[in-house]
Order: sequence, then C-alpha cells, then structure tokens
Amino acid sequence: MTDALDVEAGDQHEHALRSGVLGLFDSVVMGIAGVAPGYSIAASTAVLFGAVALGGAAALLYCGIAMFGIVFAFSYLGRVEPKAGASYSWVRRALHPFFGYMSGWALIVSALIFMVAATLPVGANLLGLFSTSAANNKGAVTIVGAVFFLLMVAAVAVGVTVTVVVQIIMSSIEITLLILFALLAIFHGQHVHTFSWHWFAPSVFHGANGFFAGALVAAFYYWGWDVTANLNEETKGATKTPGLGGIIGMVFVFILFEVFTVATNLVLTSGQIQKNDADVLSVLGQAVWHGTWGKLIVVAVVLSTVATLETTLIQVTRTMFAMGRDNTLPKALGHIHRKFKTPIVATACVTVFSLALFVGSQFVGSIDSILSDGINAIGLQICIYYSLAGLAVVMLYRKQLLLSVTNFVFMGLWPLVGAVFMIVMFIKTIPELNSTTLWVGLGAMALGLIPMAIYWIKGNPYFDMPSKEDRIAVLMEFEQNL
Repeated sequence: MTDALDVEAGDQHEHALRSGVLGLFDSVVMGIAGVAPGYSIAASTAVLFGAVALGGAAALLYCGIAMFGIVFAFSYLGRVEPKAGASYSWVRRALHPFFGYMSGWALIVSALIFMVAATLPVGANLLGLFSTSAANNKGAVTIVGAVFFLLMVAAVAVGVTVTVVVQIIMSSIEITLLILFALLAIFHGQHVHTFSWHWFAPSVFHGANGFFAGALVAAFYYWGWDVTANLNEETKGATKTPGLGGIIGMVFVFILFEVFTVATNLVLTSGQIQKNDADVLSVLGQAVWHGTWGKLIVVAVVLSTVATLETTLIQVTRTMFAMGRDNTLPKALGHIHRKFKTPIVATACVTVFSLALFVGSQFVGSIDSILSDGINAIGLQICIYYSLAGLAVVMLYRKQLLLSVTNFVFMGLWPLVGAVFMIVMFIKTIPELNSTTLWVGLGAMALGLIPMAIYWIKGNPYFDMPSKEDRIAVLMEFEQNL
C-alpha cells in the first residue's frame, strides 16, 4: 500500500523506532501501567466524589462500558496502519486530515497537562510518609515532583525495553498491594457506610448533569490504556497485539476500579475524602491497617505514578515523533537517538514544557484546585480524540459491518455508542465547568490550530485527502488481517 506520508527508504535509519521488541504480555502490562490504577484512585477519588458522591461506582461502570467501544475501535483501526501516531494517523484516513491532526494534538496537550496532575500526588505521598504538613506544602511538593519527573524522563529516553522491564516489576508490586488493601477494606475495615446496589444505579446521579460530571472524571480514570497503540511500531504482531493488549488491560483495571470505589465508599467518610484530595489512599490505608504497615499503600501510589509518567511520556513523545516525521510539527521532532532508537528531540521538548507547566501551576491555586481543573480539562480532550477514533472505525469499515455479527457489534455498534457517549459528555459538561478548566481544556486545543494552519498552507501531504485507491487498499489489507 502506498501513501504520500511513507518514509523514504534512505531515511529509515533516522526515522524508524526499534521494531518487534514488545510481546503481548508486555503490551498488557503497558496498558495497565498507562491507566495507572493506584495513581488514578489516589488523584481522582476526591474529584469523583465531589461530582457524584457515592455514585462513583456507577460513573465508572457506565463510562467503562462506553470506553470499551473505543478500545475496540483502536484494536480494529490498528490492524491496517500500525503507526506510532495511532489516532492521529487513523482519523485522517477515515474522516479528514483536520480531525486527524486535532486527534494528535489532543493527545499531546492532555499529556502535558497530565504531567502536572501526575507529579502532585507522588510529591504529596512521598512527603506524607514523613510529615503531613510537608505533604501540603506546594513548594516542597513541587521540588520532589520535579526530581521524580526527571528520573522518569531518563528511563524513557534509554529505550522502551528498559521501560517495560521496570513496568513489569513496579506494576506487579502495585497491583498486589492494591488488591491486598481492597480486600482489607471490604472484609476487615470498620465500615462507615453499608454496601448498597444503589451505588451502581443511574438514579444515584440525580439528573443528567450529575451523570456526565461523574463520567468526565471516570474517563480520566481509564485514560492511558491506548499507550499500547502508540507502541505498535515497536511491538511484535503490530497489527493485532497492541489492540489485544489494550483490551486485556482495560478489563483488569475496570474490575479493580469498581472494587476500590466500593471499598472507599464503605470505609471513608465524605469529610475524610474531601480533606485529603491528593492522598486519599494513604487515609484509606490507615483506616484498614493502622500504623506503619498501612503506609504500604503509599508505595503502590508512588509506583503507579512512576508507571503512568513513563507511559504518558511514551504516548506523547511517540505522537510528537509521528507528527514530526510527517512534518505536521517541526521536523526535528521526528529524529531518533541513534543508539537507543527513541525520539530524543521530542522527549527533550516534552521535558522542558512539562517542567515549565508544573512549576508555573503552583502559583495559580491550591493542590485541590489544580488536580480538579487539570483532571476535568484532560477529560474534555480525551472526549475529542476518543470520539473521533470511535467514528473513524465505523466510517472506514462501514462496508464490512453487516458481514457478520462480530463486525456489527465490535467494529460498528459498540464503537459508535462509545463515540456518541464521548460527544454528549463533552457537550453536557461544558456549561458546568469553571472558566479555568475551559481555558485550559479548550484553549490548549485552540492553540493547535496555529501550527496546523502553518503546515497546511505549506502544502504538507498529510493534509491531502486519501485517494479512492488508497481507501480500497486499506480495506483489502484489513480483510487480510482479520
């Protein structure tokens, strides 16, 4: 299959990532690590509780069902075009270059904002092991978080194989600790609330606004599994393994999130959750296992934050690499390190921007407001590029949808439901968000119009609509990879 964007043979060494170094198990681990269950629970529980109170389990349930539609969309889209840009490449071909570019841009800005949201909990939790007052000191949290972030950058810059080994070790410890404390909370903790199936019912939201406010936060919980797609150029069986890894990883974290949300409802009061927005898990740990051993759960948060910082760095650098390789962003971003085969220029740029945003954010509000605004802003951006991927798979393979029940459900209906869910959530939540969230979430997206206009005017071939022959070639390759 030919494409105007294909890399010329003589330029392969400079613009090719190391291929075939990851297997299915590695892909599953990266998917779980990308979601970062320990970090997501620690950073988002207070925000989710503020949105829906005891309805967190329901928000995660319904958003999770819709999210699986997007997971299936990524799986099928990756079968014909395994590129590091993922939705940036897929959406262009299926819908329009404008939407493809904005999909890539949405991932970049959401990842940069996430660097701020991710480093706060790790700084607060590490300092909380020694001093409660230090954990609430923004200056101290900033320094510790920045140092931690730089260590993660170094690990990612060395290469994805090193990253995966580290992820396997960290994720194994993290998941073991989370399961241990979830069981303690459910079976041995002193419960302040009695379990109720009502926590899973739609009526727990008290209206559509409450439902979508909770779903927006829940989308942030799940965000990150798609790192498997951004690693497809470096994965064995690139057309199928990344998609399967994302599906298995999502099943695991879906169950874990539901169990932990129920456990939190059982054990913690609303006051405990709201007063400990950055370290809810450390409070839960003390509630079910008081003393030094209860602090073990903080280890899970720290390991999870390390994991998600690494996978997010991988996501954003691979997307920037793909856009640089296509020259829809500065071409230098498409260069790789000759020894480690990693996008070194993109990594350096992300490091500088992330540190600047992280340090600057400490002057605009409390830890609580930074986390809340950041999570909601990322939620809006997630809605944009996930919904576009869901629509893309339906449009690209529309002629195959009625060939089998499997195609209709997993390639058509479920991804379409997921896309519509994301679009409606985006529209419904905007009036409920504060101006800071809107400026960060939508303003960052608007900035992407500037470089897009520049490279479009220059006549970059990315912005040419794919030809009919190219679309037919895609469908033929898809049928071969089923």
